[in-house]
Amino acid sequence: MSLAGLGMELTAAVIGATLLGFWIDRRLESEPWGVVIGALVGIVGGLYNFVRQASRAAQSTRDREGS
Repeated sequence: MSLAGLGMELTAAVIGATLLGFWIDRRLESEPWGVVIGALVGIVGGLYNFVRQASRAAQSTRDREGS
């Protein structure tokens, strides 16, 4: 059940970073680079967190099955 929110966390990271990039574009008039960079940072960060938590859960499952 602890992995149920991973998809939402990934989505939130992408949306949050993209919105930050949109805000930066509006402030600096740098369209579309803020959105593009924000989306990429959100995807990379979200996937990193997703893989890290999934790996931790898999390790926990292996530890429980091994004992």
